[in-house]
Amino acid sequence: MGSSEQGAEQGEGRREFLKQVGAAAVAAGAVAQVAAAEPPAEQPKMPATKLGPHTLSRLVVGSNCFNAGSHLSTFVNREMKAYYTPEQILKTLRCCQEVGINAWQSGCGNLPLYRRFLDEGGKMHFLSIECDNPKAIETLKEGGCIAIAHHGERTDSLFKNNRLDFAHDYLKRIRDAGLLVGVSTHMPDVVDFVESKGWDVDYYMTCVYERHRSAEALKKLLGHVPIPIGEVYLREDPPRMFKAMQATKRPCLAFKILAAGRLSEHQGMVDMAFRETFAGIKPTDGVIVGIYDRYSDQPAECAELVRRYGTPKA
Repeated sequence: MGSSEQGAEQGEGRREFLKQVGAAAVAAGAVAQVAAAEPPAEQPKMPATKLGPHTLSRLVVGSNCFNAGSHLSTFVNREMKAYYTPEQILKTLRCCQEVGINAWQSGCGNLPLYRRFLDEGGKMHFLSIECDNPKAIETLKEGGCIAIAHHGERTDSLFKNNRLDFAHDYLKRIRDAGLLVGVSTHMPDVVDFVESKGWDVDYYMTCVYERHRSAEALKKLLGHVPIPIGEVYLREDPPRMFKAMQATKRPCLAFKILAAGRLSEHQGMVDMAFRETFAGIKPTDGVIVGIYDRYSDQPAECAELVRRYGTPKA
């Protein structure tokens, strides 16, 4: 008798428990349906600038990380190359687009990947840099590129050898093709020179660090301070380039604002680099930043910093 009563009580307890579980499941399902029906919170708009007739986000994704060009070490280059398969590059570009980045700065070699990105539903402008290759101009135009800048390494080499007029001829070819014309450089003096000559250009790509000074030039600048091995990034360089950017009415795209990763050791340094850059450039200027999202959501992180420091004050 006692055994039967105990079994009955246990059965009743199980039924009550199942009712509670069922009610909880229904409630959870209802909450999930309401959450799914509600639109996601709208992100603040990405600050923008104009490049010719096009509206560009003030944050442009670069390609050095995609192309395994870290400017840090061969080891880091290999790590980037292993991570950035074509599929991963496309995934990262989609993440960039989701946070409001609408422009990719690269070279002709990545044009097929850009076309694939578009074919798969992506929407971004493509800006290229090239080294005096006339054939690349038509290829890039046919592929949907909107602008070509003369490659900074080549620009600076020609400038140092008093042959920058050679680059001018290439810029005219870009203009004749109907594309926007740019000059990329690591030297404020190049911006000042082009401005003084009144060349027909639409924009500049301006590295904020003059990283390729010769040992002789560094010794002259630094005196008897020992010269470090490898690329040298001087803390005093960005203000020099900001001054040149401020002096031109043309839009500029500042790059290597994180000193090729040297200012990425902790979040405070990253924040400082973005804050000082946007404080030093014009409201019509933007930045090009390489994205290496292997360990964190860098597209979202960079987009938030540009919204914080690059949104014009009302």
